[in-house]
Amino acid sequence: MSNAMKELETFIENWTDTEEQNKKIFVRLKDYLAAKKGVNLDFIPREGVTYSLRAVHENQKDKSLFVMVDVIEDDPRWLSVCFYGEMVNDPDEVGDFVPEGLLGEDAMCFDLEEYEEESIKYVEARLDEAYENAAGG
Repeated sequence: MSNAMKELETFIENWTDTEEQNKKIFVRLKDYLAAKKGVNLDFIPREGVTYSLRAVHENQKDKSLFVMVDVIEDDPRWLSVCFYGEMVNDPDEVGDFVPEGLLGEDAMCFDLEEYEEESIKYVEARLDEAYENAAGG
């Protein structure tokens, strides 16, 4: 197990979930991504600011990731799930377009502030879409 994945496991173990169940969302999205073929995960903690779970497809050549799941250090913690703008659609227009918001490129971000099945499934559909785009190279 890589050092980053050990840090991720420690982060999850030490996270006391709140009534919003954002830890539950984070673990669900982590497992969802980890189950996809050809996906590599990285974890970048910036203690007191954000904790970033980043997923890259092994076929990706020109991008260092296809999604970044950030745990925003707040009270309570909440999640911001960001994609490169051209890698996903937002048919329900619930995301936020963030110019240069993902590693200097335009991004589409979805905030999850509490465990709500419909919102999580919507983000999972975006994960599937970004994964398919990333798998193509």
